[in-house]
Amino acid sequence: MEYGDKKNFEPVYSNKVRAGKRRTYFFDVRETRGGDYFITLTESTKKFEGEGYDRHKIFLYKEDFNRFLSELESTINHVKSKLMPDYDYDEFTKRQEEWEKQRAEEEAQEGRNDSSDEMSW
Repeated sequence: MEYGDKKNFEPVYSNKVRAGKRRTYFFDVRETRGGDYFITLTESTKKFEGEGYDRHKIFLYKEDFNRFLSELESTINHVKSKLMPDYDYDEFTKRQEEWEKQRAEEEAQEGRNDSSDEMSW
């Protein structure tokens, strides 16, 4: 890790979960100055008006990993089994997969249009 520049803010590991068109979750592992690691959980939501994103972060330290995970699983299981047992929790996964497929097709189409524009000079 280098100090005095922005290198120390870059994650050593990162995953993201796209949650629809406006919301993305980032799971980043970062290193402390002492060579320890912590996780930042970031929710990034595209603003309705104007440009940019709203971001909310949670910093999770190693001494809290097990308790955090246990309570998160317990809370999710409570909602799924007690509060909304009949809900189809795969609905949004299916919808997200369809949206990502459509997005990939649109990007591929745009790429084909761009390459044909270059050749039509």
